[in-house]
Amino acid sequence: MSIVDRLAAARGELECDLVLRNARLVNVVSGEIYPTDIAVHDRHVVALGAGYAGAREVELDGRYVTPGLIDAHVHIESSLVTPPEFARAVLPHGVTSVITDPHEIANVLGIAGIRYMLEQAKHGQQNMFVMASSCVPATHMETSGARLEAAELAPLLEHAWVPGLAELMNYPGVALGDEGMLDKLALFQGRALDGHAPAMTGKLLNAYVAAGVQSEHECTTLEEAREKLRLGLTIFIREGTTTRNLLPLLPLITPENHSAICFCTDDRVPADLIDEGSIDFMLRQAIAAGIDPVMAIRMGSYNTARHFGLRKYGAVTPGRYADLLVVPDLRDFHAQQVYRGGELVAEDGVMRSERGRARVFDLPTSVNIASDSLDFTVPARGEKIRVIGKVLDQVYTQHLIESAKIVNGCAESDVQRDILKFAMIERHHASGNIGLGFIQGIGLQRGAIAGTVAHDHHNLAVIGVDDSSMRAAALALEQMGGGLVAVEGERILASLPLPVAGLLSEAPIEQVRADYDRMTAAAQSLGSPMPDPFMVMSFMGLEVIPRLKLTDHGLVDVERFQIVDLFVD
Repeated sequence: MSIVDRLAAARGELECDLVLRNARLVNVVSGEIYPTDIAVHDRHVVALGAGYAGAREVELDGRYVTPGLIDAHVHIESSLVTPPEFARAVLPHGVTSVITDPHEIANVLGIAGIRYMLEQAKHGQQNMFVMASSCVPATHMETSGARLEAAELAPLLEHAWVPGLAELMNYPGVALGDEGMLDKLALFQGRALDGHAPAMTGKLLNAYVAAGVQSEHECTTLEEAREKLRLGLTIFIREGTTTRNLLPLLPLITPENHSAICFCTDDRVPADLIDEGSIDFMLRQAIAAGIDPVMAIRMGSYNTARHFGLRKYGAVTPGRYADLLVVPDLRDFHAQQVYRGGELVAEDGVMRSERGRARVFDLPTSVNIASDSLDFTVPARGEKIRVIGKVLDQVYTQHLIESAKIVNGCAESDVQRDILKFAMIERHHASGNIGLGFIQGIGLQRGAIAGTVAHDHHNLAVIGVDDSSMRAAALALEQMGGGLVAVEGERILASLPLPVAGLLSEAPIEQVRADYDRMTAAAQSLGSPMPDPFMVMSFMGLEVIPRLKLTDHGLVDVERFQIVDLFVD
């Protein structure tokens, strides 16, 4: 088929592939809801209105039709499954397109990781646009598996599914004019340039925006979001698994400014994707809180398409791809039918087709630790220590100063005060680097939890009550080739292998979800009260989110952007 056929179908001279009759169209361009027929041919909407015949005709009886939803910023790796399995999870929820940043797998495998995600996306039933990862590594204060400069990213400019440069997490570097960051910005001028500047304000924020950054998804307070919106940033309101920012930021949204606001999930684990959903979950919450349904749908579709220059997505109008949803009730937003390119891909929450299984790739081993040097001893060099303080439902932390528990001249975990030993083991080059610190808020009473999912360097993170459990957990992950594990002493209570870069499973997402639930239950059996301690642990090494984090180089004071001593004089 060709545009000639589509035009003939639009003129009514050629039978269409599909006609949806008696729809109530949510027109996000005009801001109206009105009755109409919708004609589809060759994957495109070709006409709105009466008088069209279709090879297939579907009577909607007044049900609503909306554009397919678009996630403005998501790390597919946080779902712990490959792109086709991720698509199987979110397509039934109405998410027909995503803008993904593959910097998790890129930090392990470099440009090969980005190409892996692009190739995997080809075989799914979802539109997956892959941003070029800007910060591999995120900063100089970590060891990652690769380094990507502007020269390595340049070939991605020619790829049709790469709309721009992913989140610029080295926000001090951008604002202060770091040469490498400016080279990347210059390379992608004219494309989408995503931001990441948590708690940045004032003159440095002005400089960051002046560099050309266009969006921000790290806002956690109304004041922060309003300042960044006023400077011209498109605000991606986020509702992830650990980062629940939607409800606090809803008061930001007005009829006057909502065109500069999009919805994103950033990081969601399998259970949340399957049970709650994705962008549809955000629509339900926003509408229930009083946001006009048409505005909410715009923020979950049209605004995102416009921001990324995706002119054929985000609305149901002639000439755009027929990515659309049939929704019985806008105030209880659930997609009854999901069409992608005019093909019915999901109905009543179930995929209609299993087409699009992942390709098999021969990827290198990605868990390489110096197991003979696993020493978690912390000789006491003072009485006071810096402690990472976990903040509920956020990935930023507190920078606490606490008295150390000293036993035989060494600092140890103190379960009475919930201050646990935390180690970050370099796992890409077997260098033997181990960053050691302490964290409060995880709640373990026994044993240890560990994982090779540790944003964004993805070294091997271990939190434990005793050194022997921590060592057993690290060795178990090395043997598994990456994943998550909970141990008590030498006994493995639960494990979830993630053989693809230590980040992804090739199993069905339903199986991964069940295994992940067992992981969570095992951690809770060790005393953690957290709903998801593994997701929390995965962000405690992210040294571009304030205030105190741990990498294989040591403790990072994010506000000072430098390594600091564990012990305080």
